[in-house]
Amino acid sequence: MELIRGLHNLRERHRGCVATIGNFDGVHLGHLRVLAQVKEKAAQLGLPTTVIIFEPQPREYFGGSQVPPRLTRFGEKVRLLQAQGIDRVVCLSFNARLQKMTAEAFVENLLLRGLDVKHFVVGDDFRFGCDRSGDYQMLKQVGEQQGFAVVNTKTFEIDDLRVSSTRVRACLTENNFGAAERLLGRPYRISGRVMHGQKLGRQLGVPTANIRMHRFAAPLRGVYAVSVYTEKDVFLGNGVCNIGVRPTVNGSQPVLEVHLLDYQGDLYGRLLSVKFEKFLRNEQKFEGLEQLKEHIFNDIDAARGYFALPH
Repeated sequence: MELIRGLHNLRERHRGCVATIGNFDGVHLGHLRVLAQVKEKAAQLGLPTTVIIFEPQPREYFGGSQVPPRLTRFGEKVRLLQAQGIDRVVCLSFNARLQKMTAEAFVENLLLRGLDVKHFVVGDDFRFGCDRSGDYQMLKQVGEQQGFAVVNTKTFEIDDLRVSSTRVRACLTENNFGAAERLLGRPYRISGRVMHGQKLGRQLGVPTANIRMHRFAAPLRGVYAVSVYTEKDVFLGNGVCNIGVRPTVNGSQPVLEVHLLDYQGDLYGRLLSVKFEKFLRNEQKFEGLEQLKEHIFNDIDAARGYFALPH
């Protein structure tokens, strides 16, 4: 799969495609239905598939830390789209220039001159351009004039409710991982590379792998029993994970820290994927490191109990 960053990197060879556009946060079953539409039409026309996304997501640009937490950071999203067999992902930087671009200029620069789209799959509630003046009807009209088709995405429902990123977030907020998995079509995971941290866990006798979240806010918060996998999706081990801002040590940014049970080895720089199995407790602020250490060991015992592992 080819990742194209920005309009300025579109070339003649990128022209002529079947495309769709959106945030694709979580790449859930509703998104997979859209991607299936794109792939089916691309196969009929003998054209490559193109997914257009934004970074940051528009609501993040306008709302900052007040926006809903991301389900998938940029790297995770790209890997999930690649796994679906998408040929190209065009990532547009959502900045002041793009914000001020008129709907007409957006269509001209991206869909016509940039990609020469032959078939465009989009939600009928999609809005774009300065002041959100562009909509589905405008795209239909331009498509009729310029010779490309514009069609609705097909709504995908489970239990008579539309599958959406908002609905997945609600399931995660309730720590209902089974329900989230039904909507995603896979277990919910957070992935990232292990970075050097404060080494506080090592000082407490509980070494942790610190994974950078790369998002304004985390979709989960608290302590969990987890399963951990390597970059090649090989099971690495079970563990206990904390997601939060670490209030006991005056933290402010969301961090994922995972302690692998009975594991010894260097994980720095490794790309790990953390699957959430069971919620153990909320994040708390403790009076000091000794109290924090006591609760960490209690969390480890709880995780061992869940996985039925010996001490």
